Amino acid sequence: MTPRDILMPFTAAAIASLLAMTAAAHSEKEATTPADGATLSETPDMVHMIFDDPMRVTMVRLLNEDGAEMPLERGTGLDPALEFHAEPEPLGPGAYTVEWRGLSSDGHAMSGRFSFEIGN
Repeated sequence: MTPRDILMPFTAAAIASLLAMTAAAHSEKEATTPADGATLSETPDMVHMIFDDPMRVTMVRLLNEDGAEMPLERGTGLDPALEFHAEPEPLGPGAYTVEWRGLSSDGHAMSGRFSFEIGN
């Protein structure tokens, strides 16, 4: 048995593993406005998300600290895009969470959340 015969199964396994990891890669949220965990002095002009690959955002909602949904006017349609934005109505002091769901360009369901606070 030659060294090549010994290494061949390991090389094939490494290539298969690499291909599986590449195929499993999905779009990811790269940035948000407001930034996750930010403390603001007033209502943000917009809720904005940037993705590394086109995302079809199918649901987005803004929740206050009691879990009540706050009005949010969607500014981006349902077409896949690298950026998403929506405009909230004026918000009072408190903690807020943005929850979203979408479909990545490879068709996988994705979801996420980020939060911010408006100080007194």
